[in-house]
Amino acid sequence: MNFLQSLLPAQSYTSFRERARAAAGAFIALLLTGAISQFLLAHSPAHLFLVGGVGASAILLFCLPASPLAQPWPVVGGNVVSALAAALCVRWLGDGVAVAALSVALAIAAMFALRCLHPPGGGMALSVAMGGPALHAVAVEFAVGPLLLNSVLMVLAAMAYNNLTGRRYPHTQQAPHPNPHATQDPVPTMRLGFQPEDLDAVLKQYNQVLDVSRDDLEEIFLRTELQAYKRRFGVIRCADIMSKDVATAEFGTALEAAWRDMRGHHVAALPVLNRARRVIGIVTQGDFLDHSGLDDYQGVRNRLRSFLRKSGVTHTEKAEVVGQIMHTHPVVAQLDTPVVELVALMADSGHHHIPVVDDEARFAGIVTQSDVVAALYESRLADGLGSVVH
Repeated sequence: MNFLQSLLPAQSYTSFRERARAAAGAFIALLLTGAISQFLLAHSPAHLFLVGGVGASAILLFCLPASPLAQPWPVVGGNVVSALAAALCVRWLGDGVAVAALSVALAIAAMFALRCLHPPGGGMALSVAMGGPALHAVAVEFAVGPLLLNSVLMVLAAMAYNNLTGRRYPHTQQAPHPNPHATQDPVPTMRLGFQPEDLDAVLKQYNQVLDVSRDDLEEIFLRTELQAYKRRFGVIRCADIMSKDVATAEFGTALEAAWRDMRGHHVAALPVLNRARRVIGIVTQGDFLDHSGLDDYQGVRNRLRSFLRKSGVTHTEKAEVVGQIMHTHPVVAQLDTPVVELVALMADSGHHHIPVVDDEARFAGIVTQSDVVAALYESRLADGLGSVVH
């Protein structure tokens, strides 16, 4: 039994829900594609309205939507280019097994050249080449008619279904960790350990087509590093290091009162809570500066004092309360969130203060950059002392 299992390829780590969602997406897409194509191609010379090969495309579109081979251009371009390559081969060279093999080879070369590699394209080329005289006579019309329409409709269905069910499609390459301070320096978490250049060098040495995008591969490696760190140094939770006695504000807190609290407690941010103590926003010193028009930094004291003072005029556009300048929908953490998961948010994304909520989403405390630095220092110090003792 173990020998037989070793012969089987490893499957993806997907849940039953994900597999059911993929199957449902393929069913809906093929059903809509067939119905629309049948209506539009009622008088098509190819006498086809649903091409068998798009069933193979459906597997990529709904089971592996992040794959470079499942993106819109590879699906449409790969299918059509492969069918056209086979159509030209049978038109110039006749039919036969050798011509069919040549059709697939030329299809692969064309897909590589046009950067639209799509595995079902090979099957499409073979189907056209071995389709017999009836299909050969209308091979070009078949490629730019039913096949093109089917491919476009399948891509449109995949865009709608995948995004409605929470998966990004098309899966475009993401920007490589932009610096929030708009400088050329790499973000802090990319200055040590795994580097993007390391991945590029290994991929160049590997010299094979991978069925995963580069940004996804990089994200997998970074998450693996994070998991390894948790395993080595244990899990310090937000509940262990957060500040619990925290100055907070409400939506209607006057700006002057909020500013006075921030200055009095020597903090740079106040979580904004509603009456049920749920986090509805966060206000920082930067928000005060941004909304008080201090870009030129001239007369800062007077302009800030004027901004904080109530105008006494009704129906004014001037901000009067915290709720008018706060950041809504702030990033929050749970009590049991590992502190190491906050490192990238704070170091790379510019989140200096992260509110912590309990199981009922009520405010429980706040974690700052200082808290995280101290926690990581203590964990490394404890690890070092432990190794010396042993």
